[in-house]
Amino acid sequence: MVFGGRSEIGLEVAKRLAPGRKVVLAARVRDGADGAAHLEREAALLRAAGAVRVDTIDFDADDVSGHAEALGAITRAAGEIGVAVLAFGILGDQQLAERDAAHAVQIVHTDYVAQLSLLTHLARALRAQRSGQLVVFSSVAGMRVRRANYVYGSAKAGLDGFASGLADALHGSGVHLLLVRPGFVIGRMTTGMDPAPLASTPAQVADAVVRGLRLRRGRIWVPGTLRLLFAVLRYVPQPIWRRMPR
Repeated sequence: MVFGGRSEIGLEVAKRLAPGRKVVLAARVRDGADGAAHLEREAALLRAAGAVRVDTIDFDADDVSGHAEALGAITRAAGEIGVAVLAFGILGDQQLAERDAAHAVQIVHTDYVAQLSLLTHLARALRAQRSGQLVVFSSVAGMRVRRANYVYGSAKAGLDGFASGLADALHGSGVHLLLVRPGFVIGRMTTGMDPAPLASTPAQVADAVVRGLRLRRGRIWVPGTLRLLFAVLRYVPQPIWRRMPR
């Protein structure tokens, strides 16, 4: 299952796991779109990658009151959950968020509150079946929040902490949670931005995710060298850190 069915990273993960499997893509129907064609381009890519069946569902991540109903509809149609990938999120506009509280709340709601809600529903479902894997995308932006993107970074810091605690709570249940901490990812979300050092592509992130799932890792950094870099960066003096770019 890919929640955020248009996500470049989510689709790359699904393509690698698709052969011989059923795949569910969940994303909001775009305004003015024909419901019959919902996610058809993405579904065609997964069928070409070897999926035996691809289902699509209208899913609004921000509508947390509808999460339980959406998940119920998915499991009734597709059966037990093998791998659930939470691939939705927004980067937002930091400058706008500093002036507009509603935009700041929107970023945190999508990138933290909605993720927390869906993860809680998914964890309950996977505990009941005593199996399954969850993929959660944190970010190095949440490892030490920077002035340049502190609204987005704070949401990722919260998600990272929640997912770490949930992983501990799931220990021994048969359910595995993989927490992914990518650096700058070159893709639609970062169009127009200068790539940061150690940038990666959606395909590279997906390769790391699939390895992490197969090895049942608890958390991974993409690329792995970021783990060592941030072990040093946490000690950078605050007057220098506040001038760090995004």
